[in-house]
Amino acid sequence: MTTQTVPTEEKKGGFFANFKFPSAYTILFVLIALVAMLTWIVPAGQYDRAMNEDLGREVPVTGTYQAVEGNPQGVIDVLLAPIDGFYDHNSYEAAAIDVSLFILIIGGFLGLVTKTGAIDAGIERVTHRLQGREEMMIPILMALFAAGGTVYGMAEESLPFYTLLVPVMMAARFDPLVAAATVLLGAGIGVLGSTINPFATVIAANASGIPFTDGIMLRAFMLVVGYGICVAYVMRYARMVREDQTKSIVYDKYEENKAHFLGNQSDEGLEFTTTRKVILTIFGGSFGVMIYGVSVAGWWMAEISAMFLAATILVGLVARMSEEDFTNSFIDGARDLLGVALIIGIARGIVVVMDRGMITDTILFSAEQMVTGLSSVVFINVMFFLEILLSFLVPSTSGLAVLTMPIMAPLADFAGVGRDLVITAYQSASGLVNLITPTSAVVMGGLAIARVPYVRWVKWVAPLLAILTLFCIVVLSVGALI
Repeated sequence: MTTQTVPTEEKKGGFFANFKFPSAYTILFVLIALVAMLTWIVPAGQYDRAMNEDLGREVPVTGTYQAVEGNPQGVIDVLLAPIDGFYDHNSYEAAAIDVSLFILIIGGFLGLVTKTGAIDAGIERVTHRLQGREEMMIPILMALFAAGGTVYGMAEESLPFYTLLVPVMMAARFDPLVAAATVLLGAGIGVLGSTINPFATVIAANASGIPFTDGIMLRAFMLVVGYGICVAYVMRYARMVREDQTKSIVYDKYEENKAHFLGNQSDEGLEFTTTRKVILTIFGGSFGVMIYGVSVAGWWMAEISAMFLAATILVGLVARMSEEDFTNSFIDGARDLLGVALIIGIARGIVVVMDRGMITDTILFSAEQMVTGLSSVVFINVMFFLEILLSFLVPSTSGLAVLTMPIMAPLADFAGVGRDLVITAYQSASGLVNLITPTSAVVMGGLAIARVPYVRWVKWVAPLLAILTLFCIVVLSVGALI
């Protein structure tokens, strides 16, 4: 009698049983290399630039595209791209080094506050008060992030909230994905439905030569409906995970995440002392000051970083920490977000290679040729999908507006489409893509903080993206017919 050997799981799965999808760092390096290869294939070209006084920036001039001598990017350029990505400062966004430094200071600030036990004590108090109603945090918080997105284009400023919300959501028996989705989808749908966002709507309107209030009601409609769709999607998943933790897409990392995010908590509970209350007040007030500074006072990364550094020192004084505990806690916190800071520079390296390879304007010129002479409905939908493609290459909403609107908006006049609808198509496309694009420091950085693998995020959010894409197509098509 022969003995039948039961195959092991490794034998059953073969190569794929042991396959592990590469990290965000590898994905970004591969993208840099692929874009560098394109610089050898795509003809180099460039538009003339002219100063736009309203924007205070140079913008491309329609009809001026011309071929130029190529500058193919080689191996050395690929290796330099992540380094140059930190320092490259263009006309529409801050250098990545500014954002990365902000992330490190935020990490130190959070590390210090965590060391005091104030966050853990606050989490215990919140979850106790919301017992049985924890899921209501999701629509409330998503509404706040959506408000930030539609008012001032909340992006890098959202990164600190991942560290804050993951332990809160896990303590409420959800998972890190719920926290990441609350922040990313909340702010993201706000940007998609931007109403007065100066970094998207206002810049695009100025570059198109129309008031930014044109089309505001349609965008407000997209904001409200899109918010409802996203909240329903996240809450459905959150309820499923709360009832059965094995349904979580990061369930295999449950113990690891629990130790990382809730490791300081104990069954005995932490006393919510006066000192901890004061520290949490400083903690919450810091984010309030940040939002005010960005939306009203014109702050950017340097000012925000300085403010959080001041808040860190204040927390150390209130907690009566020794100099050694203060510096060690700050450094340990910054170390936790070092990987996020590196991702930001690497992601920016993709744009550096594309610009230096002189293919950015060539891609834009190809898009201009594709939409010329189309009917109104076809025109606006082709415009929408072209902006989706361009958003992968230029993840900055303001950068995409400065680059494409001076070229695309005038073409709408010949298609019988309002320029305001072109702006709506642009910001809808940019908002969708910036929920998943690996070239966005906000996406990659936020997921890294929440410890949600990028591929799992894309797989989870794909059905929602399909729904939102269909919604945008319907709204834009109806807008073109009105």
